[in-house]
Amino acid sequence: MGKSAKLEFSSKSEKPAEQWGNGLEFLFSCISLSVGLGNIWRFPYIAFQNGGGTFVIPYLIALLVIGRPVYYLEISLGQFTGRGVVKAFDMAPLLKGVAVGQVLATAASITYYSSIMALTLRFLLASFGAELPWSRCWESWGSDCHDGSAQNATGKMSPAQLYFEREILHELPNIDNGLGLPNWQLVACLAVAWFIIGGVLIRGIKSSGKAAYFLGVFPYVVLLILLLRAVTLPGAMDGIIYFFKPQWRELLNPLVWYAAVTQVFFSLAICFGTLITYASYNNFNRNVYNDIVIITTMDSCSSIIAGCITFGILGNLARETGVTDIGSVVKGGAGLAFISYPEAIAKFEYVPQALAVPWAWAPASCGLFGITWGHRVRRPFGCWPAGWLSWALV
Repeated sequence: MGKSAKLEFSSKSEKPAEQWGNGLEFLFSCISLSVGLGNIWRFPYIAFQNGGGTFVIPYLIALLVIGRPVYYLEISLGQFTGRGVVKAFDMAPLLKGVAVGQVLATAASITYYSSIMALTLRFLLASFGAELPWSRCWESWGSDCHDGSAQNATGKMSPAQLYFEREILHELPNIDNGLGLPNWQLVACLAVAWFIIGGVLIRGIKSSGKAAYFLGVFPYVVLLILLLRAVTLPGAMDGIIYFFKPQWRELLNPLVWYAAVTQVFFSLAICFGTLITYASYNNFNRNVYNDIVIITTMDSCSSIIAGCITFGILGNLARETGVTDIGSVVKGGAGLAFISYPEAIAKFEYVPQALAVPWAWAPASCGLFGITWGHRVRRPFGCWPAGWLSWALV
């Protein structure tokens, strides 16, 4: 009897200080976490690097075979234990190294997610001008630029690509003279990003749950508007067909499957410890199966929509530049989303700034939500900033 009472007291003392206001807050928060930079920014360029349709098939298979079961496992673990990622593995001490690995993975991903957020803030500031700076060719770009009016633009680049590479990143053709000094504008945007993150971290789960209602819907509104514009551009269907048409021989390439599995982990934010934290604030008896089906389905749909937008724009650029191979129309890599989305926005004839501002804010807000939750993994509420450093152990 004494042991039972002691166990009951211990359980009550470890009860989370805060919980979700209702089930919808948990659902929309998971959607906001999953539907973010992994879909809007990462999925298009990973698909582009791995052959478009050749990548989509392994991605969908990995989503169903690996992504959804692991998502269900992490949600169940967090809801059952009601504890943070490290403490949740007290039930299997041998696996505590896995929990520590999740903490380190989260810390590593946060560093470059904050950098991507800084880039989106830089685009956000540029969107408030009377004219979008990537909507025309600049004199300083010389003959490397085409604005879509030239009959033969082979070998040239779009204003959006040149603006991103030369005005945002300030890329150099080589590093013979060194890397140079950091760009003060990007440094300022990165500092603002971290200030915003710190400000949001001061707040508790209640404020994040309310914000999730907006963050779970807003990116879809922006993506659907961009999708409608992208599919109406000349040559867009060629790009979309490239996106869905697989090269069957490449399906035997293990690197394509490796990229697909990696994308599923990034897209759903599984094995980062954050989902365990989300579920730890749930009601112990909540049935989360339907939530998981909804979340994983919306996540895959948002990735496909983002892919259609990006490849639709690439098809249009291929038509304008006379390039027959869509896979070589632009330089691939992590900056692909910062070329394709602005290019689509610049195609709007009337007040493109009205869409440029929401577009720039959508990935920034998604990144902010994911980053702050990556930091707020079961930290002691009210213990700021000292408690922040021990967030993974509580």
